[in-house]
Amino acid sequence: MATFDWFDQARFGMFIHWDHASQQGLEVSWPLVGGISVLPRCQSVSVERYHSSAATFDPQAWDPAALARLAREAGMGYVVLTAKHHSGYAMWHTGCSDFSVEHSPCGADIVTGFVDAVRAEGLRVGLYFSLSDWHHPDYPAFREEDKPYRLGSSPPYPGDEAWGRYLDFLVAQLTELLTRYGPIDLLWFDGGWERRNWDAGRIESTIRGLQPDIIVNDRLPGVGDYATPEQFVPETPPEGRWETCLTMNESWGWNPEDGEYKSDRQLIHTLCEVAGRGGNLLLNVSPRGDGSLPDEQVVRIERMARWWGSNGRSIEGTSAGLRPAQFYGPSTTAGDTIYLHLLMRPYDSFDVRGLPVRRIRSVRELASGRALAYSARTGIIEGMLPDPRGTLTVEMPEDLLDDMATVVAIELD
Repeated sequence: MATFDWFDQARFGMFIHWDHASQQGLEVSWPLVGGISVLPRCQSVSVERYHSSAATFDPQAWDPAALARLAREAGMGYVVLTAKHHSGYAMWHTGCSDFSVEHSPCGADIVTGFVDAVRAEGLRVGLYFSLSDWHHPDYPAFREEDKPYRLGSSPPYPGDEAWGRYLDFLVAQLTELLTRYGPIDLLWFDGGWERRNWDAGRIESTIRGLQPDIIVNDRLPGVGDYATPEQFVPETPPEGRWETCLTMNESWGWNPEDGEYKSDRQLIHTLCEVAGRGGNLLLNVSPRGDGSLPDEQVVRIERMARWWGSNGRSIEGTSAGLRPAQFYGPSTTAGDTIYLHLLMRPYDSFDVRGLPVRRIRSVRELASGRALAYSARTGIIEGMLPDPRGTLTVEMPEDLLDDMATVVAIELD
């Protein structure tokens, strides 16, 4: 049975979207089908051009140890690598196909180095695996004449015999990933919208049989341990466990034409909002074709790491906090502590409602530990009760405001 403790504690993870076409500065997979409207900066190239760079993939600057260290310093608890995206290119030495990194100038098994580096930093290992495969002949492979791609429509059915072969191929590749690299903590499926007849029961039983403790997302139709809203923070959190996956700009893969980056402040605020709703944030990075991480992305993660160093305890290991009517901003809880994330600059003070005001032990700014002056009031009748709930008014000195996000901790008896 899956073990969820680490996932519930983490609240923050790293997504890595990358394949051979990053050498061309192309979004991952989607340009070969002509682009897609939900990725506004996605390019459109011929199928042949997209696949052509598989022959030259040699990421000499790929440094998984440095990337894993960066993830840990930023407070991320797990890292998910695209082992195979929709384009069908395998980032490991698969015995099922010659369309893999093994047959490129690189030659190295990318998954091996990734798994070892992530584990060395004490982080959890996740692998992304696309159910769809736009290169495999039995899927069938996507062709120029199949354009334009229509999201939500199914590709031509190849017939029962070919489809059976493809499902055997899919299960065989999953088996490789789940037997060669030790414990895999998370499996991140995608591409399930293209078909209905995935034989999900067979796939799930294979996964659970090989890795009983693994966590599986919800994109294998009918299966999944948690929900995956994409590119936004839902107003109402999904029921159960959930994780928002988010790009820093408007692209999943390395796209030098896309300079529409979110600010480091926006990313920190998003992390606070997701944690305040009880979810995880899976923040994407996109290595270049040589394996190096773009400076724009490194700078943002390093800034998040500095904020995390002083405020990470308000995210990691927490649960969803107060109701919106109690406090104008996200909040989290851990034990007897409530963490308030001030994403808008307060005036001289701010209010928190519905707290057991006689049980307040301390109020302090988290990064400095400095105690904050506060007062409390209740209704007249409620004030006669032994443990009334009322309004806490906290004074917030200007010199304690964090330019990214100020965190205030309230400890209760």
